[in-house]
Amino acid sequence: MSPLATLHVQNPRNRGELPGATHCGTGGEPGEGPYVRIWLIVKDETIRHATYDSHGCPASVAAGSVLCQIVTGRTPEQAALLTAPDLLLVLGGLPEGKEHFADLAVQALRNAIQEN
Repeated sequence: MSPLATLHVQNPRNRGELPGATHCGTGGEPGEGPYVRIWLIVKDETIRHATYDSHGCPASVAAGSVLCQIVTGRTPEQAALLTAPDLLLVLGGLPEGKEHFADLAVQALRNAIQEN
């Protein structure tokens, strides 16, 4: 795991449900395997705060933590342009076989943006 991913696993940022969230989305199926859930507070067309929760391995923690940092301060439209390869690039990669956690985090973000 990259140094950045390891740092976020050891000290996750923005983890847990976000009271007052205006948007929420999930990537994966809770209760049926790994998933990432994202909560957003969007005000004045800007993502003011983002948090996540995940069920899976440490790679899911790193993906959710970094994604929340990336999207905070952006418009939902800008955030929706983020792709799993972009997230993997910022993370410095994830262990082989764990790259799908970047997909789940991005899927959760897009679902949060689209469902509101």
